[in-house]
Amino acid sequence: MAQVTITINAREYAVACEDGQEGRILQLARVLDEKAKLLTNVSGQVNENMLLAMVGLLLADELSELKKNPSAAAQAQTVDNSRLLEFDRQLAEKIKNLDAQIKSVASKINLL
Repeated sequence: MAQVTITINAREYAVACEDGQEGRILQLARVLDEKAKLLTNVSGQVNENMLLAMVGLLLADELSELKKNPSAAAQAQTVDNSRLLEFDRQLAEKIKNLDAQIKSVASKINLL
């Protein structure tokens, strides 16, 4: 049995999980933390019990909506890959430029 530490609303919790599920637990915890941050940004700091109830209600509402409209759930899970190649090209170009800048700075340092 594995253990992972998650952070929700700036508080850490040790959670036991099956071996190999640590990444999934961290991913789910990030969803909860995002909802908690959203709620605390809107309503200010609230006690943990109220925050837990409000996060639960938000997630229950989202789940309820997805169950009402399963096609929307499938559409939400569809990833638009059409822009990934362009994004990858732009990122590669930026990395190449950074590499050139780093080498230039390194050579100037070597001359000192």
